[in-house]
Amino acid sequence: MSVTEKLLRVYRVDRQLAGLKGRLSGAQRFLDHQIQLLHGIESRQTETNQKFKKLQAEVGDRESEIARLDERITLLRERMNSANTNKEYKAFLTEMNTHKAERGHVEEDALERMARLDDLKAELATLDNEQAERDRMRQVAEHDRDERRASVQDRLNELEAERLEVVKGVPGDALAMYEHLHAERDEEAMAPVQIQDRKRHEYNCGSCMIALPIESVSALLSHGGLTTCVSCGCILYLESETAAALLPTEKR
Repeated sequence: MSVTEKLLRVYRVDRQLAGLKGRLSGAQRFLDHQIQLLHGIESRQTETNQKFKKLQAEVGDRESEIARLDERITLLRERMNSANTNKEYKAFLTEMNTHKAERGHVEEDALERMARLDDLKAELATLDNEQAERDRMRQVAEHDRDERRASVQDRLNELEAERLEVVKGVPGDALAMYEHLHAERDEEAMAPVQIQDRKRHEYNCGSCMIALPIESVSALLSHGGLTTCVSCGCILYLESETAAALLPTEKR
């Protein structure tokens, strides 16, 4: 078995591994997206809750102030009823009217804040519904991820064990070259030679589709030596049907 054929075995196992891992990574990405969206909703819930509590405290302060002013107004009204002079009566009346005006402003401010509290309550209810729905989606995504993992795990283990075996026969320098290309180009680390016109000796790389010199094809056909595309640098190989088609008629 030539070096190219040995690498092709590794490459084909890698393609199967990539396909299975792709199914798993797709499910994981969907789950991660749901978790990210859920965290976003929870962050908005926390922020809105903080605003709500702060506003509640402010409303409480306004209500306490109104109660204090009411108490003061009541006291002034009693003093007015027991005033000894007209001047004293008017002084109490002026102070009471001042407190009434202040109470009106505080009450108006409290009502505005209470209206904002109602808005925040509605917003929190909406966020609670969004959070519940998004959490349901997260659970579905997690179940799907776990289900996919369970369905392919045995096959993944088999392929990983198979890969350990097939790489044993590959020379170190060739394997290092392949691993480097695979890390950079993934599925385009290797590519088949494609026949454009056999009579005119026209061939191209199955990855970049650029024309290949006849010497590259001849090297593969004669001894299967490690051959790369002169354009994109991927490792070339011959499919069995292509190799058979390139052989002289008497050798087929």
